[in-house]
Amino acid sequence: MPESQRDALIQALPYGRRYARALTRSQSRGDLLVAQSLRSLTTNHSGDDLPALCRLYREISRHFLNHVHVDASKNELTVVQRQILLLLTLEEVSLDMVAKILDMTPQQTKEEADKAYAYLKTGIQTSVLIIEDEPIIAMDIEELVLQCGHKVAGVAHTQADAIHIAQKTRPGLILADINLGAGGDGMRAVAEITKTHNAPVIYVTAYPERLLTGETSEPSFVITKPFEPLTLAVATYQAVSKFELAHS
Repeated sequence: MPESQRDALIQALPYGRRYARALTRSQSRGDLLVAQSLRSLTTNHSGDDLPALCRLYREISRHFLNHVHVDASKNELTVVQRQILLLLTLEEVSLDMVAKILDMTPQQTKEEADKAYAYLKTGIQTSVLIIEDEPIIAMDIEELVLQCGHKVAGVAHTQADAIHIAQKTRPGLILADINLGAGGDGMRAVAEITKTHNAPVIYVTAYPERLLTGETSEPSFVITKPFEPLTLAVATYQAVSKFELAHS
């Protein structure tokens, strides 16, 4: 592979990690999926004209299909619908480009996206603990959570408050800012909470690439500030829904 293409893939890595982690709901499994995809891209370069990031998305999507099982008898999103929604909302890829990534026509992609959006309106609801130090931003996030059909378990502005509210309410999902200013650290709060309460976590940050290096313990779900209600709805569904991952 030419050096310029290799450099482009390296620049695409943080966003590939975000997509893969959201698909697998795991940092370790997501990063392994990215590593497998990179090996495929560097040894079997297709020569297509897709941007490096979109080629990485495509390879991640293909590998993921080999490791996931969703019970078709249950009323839930298909694997492809999950991929479409994450690419459209979390990664902000255009519909036409999503179609190319998933080897579908734009019309097929739109139809599957519409079905998925309709399902989300009647999908999973849960209680959400919001950890955010800025009161106005916390109010906005609270409104988005309610718009998505969820309940607000509580709003914490500090690390200590977050731990206290979580112990009292046992939320179904934690939506946490990283930097709580003088109030502490969102990731430390979550680390303390999850010692005794197993709940999925979505982190919110204006600088997602800082949490997607693959070098340390990092989040499985990262949303970029500011975000739309649909982005939160998709991430929440993926975080709390159930599916089985096969061993790689």
